[in-house]
Amino acid sequence: MKTSYNGKVARINLTTREVKVEALDMDLATKFVGGRGLGTAMLYNEGIATVEPLSEANKLIYATGPLTGTASPTAGRYMVVTKSPLTGMIASSNSGGIWGAKLKYAGWDALIVEGKASSPVYINIEDEKIEILPADQYAGMLSETVDEELKKVHEKCSVLNIGPAGEHQSLLAAIMNDKDRAAGRSGVGAVMGSKNLKAITVTASRNVIEPHDADKLREAMTDCLAKIKANGVTSGGLPTYGTAVLVNIINNTGSFPTRNWQESYFDKADDTSGETLVEKHLVKNSYCHRCPIGCGRVVNLNGKVVGGPEYEPLWAYGGNCGVNDLNAIDEANFWCNEYGLDAISTPCTIAAAMELYQRGYIKEEECDGVPLVWGSAEAIVTWTKWMGEGKNALAKLMADGSYRLCEHYGHPEYSMSVKKQEMPAYDARGIQGIGITYATSNRGGCHVRGYLISPEILGLPEQLDRTTVEGKAKWAMIFQDLTAVIDSLGLCLFSSFALGAPEYAALLNAGTGTNYTAEELLVLGERIYNIERLFNKAAGMKPEDDRLPKRLIEEPITDGPSKGMTSQIQVTLPQYYEARGWVEAFPTPETLTRLGLEEKY
Repeated sequence: MKTSYNGKVARINLTTREVKVEALDMDLATKFVGGRGLGTAMLYNEGIATVEPLSEANKLIYATGPLTGTASPTAGRYMVVTKSPLTGMIASSNSGGIWGAKLKYAGWDALIVEGKASSPVYINIEDEKIEILPADQYAGMLSETVDEELKKVHEKCSVLNIGPAGEHQSLLAAIMNDKDRAAGRSGVGAVMGSKNLKAITVTASRNVIEPHDADKLREAMTDCLAKIKANGVTSGGLPTYGTAVLVNIINNTGSFPTRNWQESYFDKADDTSGETLVEKHLVKNSYCHRCPIGCGRVVNLNGKVVGGPEYEPLWAYGGNCGVNDLNAIDEANFWCNEYGLDAISTPCTIAAAMELYQRGYIKEEECDGVPLVWGSAEAIVTWTKWMGEGKNALAKLMADGSYRLCEHYGHPEYSMSVKKQEMPAYDARGIQGIGITYATSNRGGCHVRGYLISPEILGLPEQLDRTTVEGKAKWAMIFQDLTAVIDSLGLCLFSSFALGAPEYAALLNAGTGTNYTAEELLVLGERIYNIERLFNKAAGMKPEDDRLPKRLIEEPITDGPSKGMTSQIQVTLPQYYEARGWVEAFPTPETLTRLGLEEKY
């Protein structure tokens, strides 16, 4: 049957330099879709849950979705799936650009990279040909330079690589592709560095994926594009101001974490807003492959045109560090990309260090002349670079994240993290539902595993009261399950502002020849979320890992529109487990049977 899957997986062993071509397990693909779901199921089946994340035994899976590279809107996404060295649990990091589509066009649904090279290498893929080549000359290079240098060798390639942070195995290291697109979060770049793998280049001779039914895909695509065009977020807010449109919106609700979550309103937030970015620094929008939205920012940084910050680093370097210097934030974000650092966890760790410094736990003599003081533009730029370089003892400690930093100083409570991963830019005291998704996210503190900001703040698909807990547990589950599907299809989460399960089912059915209803699609997402949870259980997760920092539960917001609020996670978490069919944070046998997971898992 004609399908948008390629039907092939490459297994690349860096120790033996052997490359094997394997048939895609179509039963597994049907059960877990592709991308995030398929990558997790494959990793689980490889027995990786119990290995040390930075050991040779860990594996990296680069997985496309069945719609990656098709004519579907936003069809440029891929996932990196591995065991996280930051959390010790599942890592599945998403990125856009064109690299994922190029991998699909080259004929591959996924790559399984295993073993460890004895010296730096990169993988070069040219359609069917896969080779492992020496990368000694690229070792230590910044990300953009690696991209440019490899394109001199492989002229029409797309480049995925790690910067120096990944080579140093910083637990905050990201994987970069197409210069300024990042598979961030969870330390996936450190796993790549542990394998001595500097880059993967892909060149493809074709530029289209033929679906099962081209007419039905065209019809579904036309419907989706019309809805994206009619939606105020996808046709107005995101193209005009990027994700940074949220700076003033979230700040005005009093849910904009400030100075490491000690406060929730930043009186200088507008200096770092999407509107100000457009007015002062924007050069143009940037678009990922097949994207009709164009939320990416390209900015002028002291005369150099570079990829600009999204909402999360604008917040994390801005209000969370007490900084209102937009140029400094642009520069710090640039260095995150160049060194290959996660642009959420890195500034959040700097914010935690600033609180430790504020309270006297980090001493001035540890700071090499750049004190970690609130509002310091110099500090956010310099310490980002030092973390990327591993310059001194404190920078090396910070490069492993806020939890380990704060634990080192005897105060882990100042790490605003879940499962040792830093939480993003929405205060769960002022926005109750997002706290459930933070606490229960399988990859640690994360907003893009169930973006309840959409209904709680933006009113999509309907307006919910952000201050109440009623019904939020069920909403969290639905959003988590739908997001799991979107990540597995190879599409962008931002399309979900305008689209829902019926539209995604239509695209998948046209691409692959399946016949899913919207309800059945959500069951696929539920299955994916549960296999991630099973991976985490096997990796040693405990029920108490589903928690929020005690600051959000015990310390009411001190000022602003959400003054006096705390997270009610103690109320909503049991409701969430009941909705999921879980007991003590894990699926019951009955739930596993219902989802078809009982035999293998």
